[in-house]
Amino acid sequence: MTSLSKTDADGSGASPTVVLAVDPGSQKCGLAVVRREPGGPPTPLHRDVVERERLVARVLPLITAHRVEAVLVGDATGGAVLARALRAALPAGVAVHTVDEAFTSQRARRRFFGDNPARGFGRLVPAGFRTPPRPYDDYVAVILAEDFFAARPAGEPPEPCP
Repeated sequence: MTSLSKTDADGSGASPTVVLAVDPGSQKCGLAVVRREPGGPPTPLHRDVVERERLVARVLPLITAHRVEAVLVGDATGGAVLARALRAALPAGVAVHTVDEAFTSQRARRRFFGDNPARGFGRLVPAGFRTPPRPYDDYVAVILAEDFFAARPAGEPPEPCP
């Protein structure tokens, strides 16, 4: 489970139910729009891997289309710089949270291979030696959102900004 490192409270007083999570990278970023229904598990609505320089342009339509209430940005690989750029570009009502992303890449790799099992002779190669056929940064973004929701019960307000 990850914990929040920094938070921008949006003043709404309630935990968001739809978030857009970003796994920042030096060249590409994972994106995931995830919804939490009351009493249910978080559900990914959209997943994508985009070039870092196209991130802000890609995020803006997703915010509107899915009625995103908060944006989560992983705290590694230039996450703080990316969070500042998103804060400047996003509508005023959308909070930006910087979240701890320790060990999320390893967890995402396991989940990716669970969702996409090897076929044919590839099944004979141990999982630790397999190379994913595509980037799985979108899986990391989903895990960031799941951890964010797991850290607070439904309806609980986000932590205040330190």
